[in-house]
Amino acid sequence: MSALTVIMPVYNGEKFLKESIDSLLNQTFTDFTILVLNDNSTDKTSEILDTYIKQDSRITVITKTKNEGPANLRNEGIERATTEFIALLDADDIALPSRFEKQLDFLKNHSEVGVCGTWFTFFGDKKEKTVKHEVSHDALKVQFLHSCGIGNPTVMFRKSVLNGLRFEHQYVPAEDYGLWSQLIFRTQFHNIPESLLKYRWHDANISQTKEANLRKSEILIKTKQLEQLRIQASNPDILFYVYAVSLQRDQASEHVIKTIKAAKDLLEHNKNLQIYNIALFENHIKRTIVRTIRNAGSYDKTFYKFVKHDSGFFNALKPMDKLTFYFKCLF
Repeated sequence: MSALTVIMPVYNGEKFLKESIDSLLNQTFTDFTILVLNDNSTDKTSEILDTYIKQDSRITVITKTKNEGPANLRNEGIERATTEFIALLDADDIALPSRFEKQLDFLKNHSEVGVCGTWFTFFGDKKEKTVKHEVSHDALKVQFLHSCGIGNPTVMFRKSVLNGLRFEHQYVPAEDYGLWSQLIFRTQFHNIPESLLKYRWHDANISQTKEANLRKSEILIKTKQLEQLRIQASNPDILFYVYAVSLQRDQASEHVIKTIKAAKDLLEHNKNLQIYNIALFENHIKRTIVRTIRNAGSYDKTFYKFVKHDSGFFNALKPMDKLTFYFKCLF
């Protein structure tokens, strides 16, 4: 039996599919099975896959007769996988040759880690740029409060740590953020601080084509994380709690005041519950609030008085920011 299962959903992927599969076949670690889930493609995807099936016995293709979406396909792939270790790759991205070898070595040598990602490099329609997410578990937990801290197509994980958690179709195109932001409370995460994947950026990226649902999903995902700090979604000020950990620009001054009050509440909850590393959490909250004050949508004297005397964050502002803030509120 193989040591690793690679799950790749694909929908009308003829343009880049060969490059992605070839990047798997060129891995320095070779003991794996590739499970491709063809989401009722209408282009030449099926023909390309037929060619690869004949060339390499490690490749298995499941062809769907209706479009099910990437979240459902990944769930099916995970259910079908018979290996403990599972790797993900999208059908337009490229895994660098040593990716699997380095991730497996890390996971085998760190039994406490259930999910291992890597840094990655954008290419294609976007200028090449390497995304360097946080590396350690504690730092990643804090990062997840404002954004997904692990590149989904870089992920390798232990199947046993999921324990019922799944990719949620309702969160597409942020279904990865939804899953990993919950799983990080159950197992240790780690990012290998090296770019081991080329992430293709092009007009058809699902994250670009479903922008509205992305924004809505991110709020829901962040709200769910705050439940760990006993802040419930039913709280009438829930959005201000979200804004306390994830910058929202152009808030009216009275809303910034509510965000600051929510931030102070979160700091107190975390001191009591110790869900997050206290120092990392405090630094994150402080940075978010300082940026929120600097990017407020309106300023007035009441706002200035609150920030200076009651917020607890005034001294976190740089001297020039204090001066600018004073004049904005005055005039």
